[in-house]
Amino acid sequence: MNEYKGVVFLDRDGTINYDAGYINHIDNFIMYPYAAQAIRMLNKSGYYVIVITNQSGLGRGFFNEETLEEIHNYMVKTLKEQGAVIDGIYFCPHDPNAKIEKYKAVCNCRKPETGLVEMAFKDFNIDKSNMYFIGDKHSDILSGHKSGCKTIMVKTGYGQGDLINKSHKWEVKPDNIANTLLDAVKLIVKN
Repeated sequence: MNEYKGVVFLDRDGTINYDAGYINHIDNFIMYPYAAQAIRMLNKSGYYVIVITNQSGLGRGFFNEETLEEIHNYMVKTLKEQGAVIDGIYFCPHDPNAKIEKYKAVCNCRKPETGLVEMAFKDFNIDKSNMYFIGDKHSDILSGHKSGCKTIMVKTGYGQGDLINKSHKWEVKPDNIANTLLDAVKLIVKN
């Protein structure tokens, strides 16, 4: 293993896996074919790989915590079988309009806020001068920017559409744009 360099925060839906709306069953969780290769490259380059994901479907009643845990365990296991390691997963279940009362909240962990990244700061010895955030939505880019990360927007998931239709409204632009997670990782590893 190479010497530790930094951290790459990854959005989940639309970045690691196809965004199928609220993924409420393991059969709906389909990773992009290059996800393991990209994460393995980050592992070999000495980066922590930490998933940061909004999962308001919990609060909206589309799935429960057991289903979310099953999906995350499946993702970790499938990646590990291909030599790729996720070091941590942090998710926000909250939504101000949640149907399930315990998740009904305005919080500091729902992207574009930085609460999930701050949790990772407490759990990992992160070199804050070498951080990246990769995602397919402006909320990912804004969360990464506010956390002090270099940001890369991928065109998968909502990325392409957001770049075409909404980017003129963004308060923060991504530092880089890449077609896929693998292309984003190649930019990081090259630097």
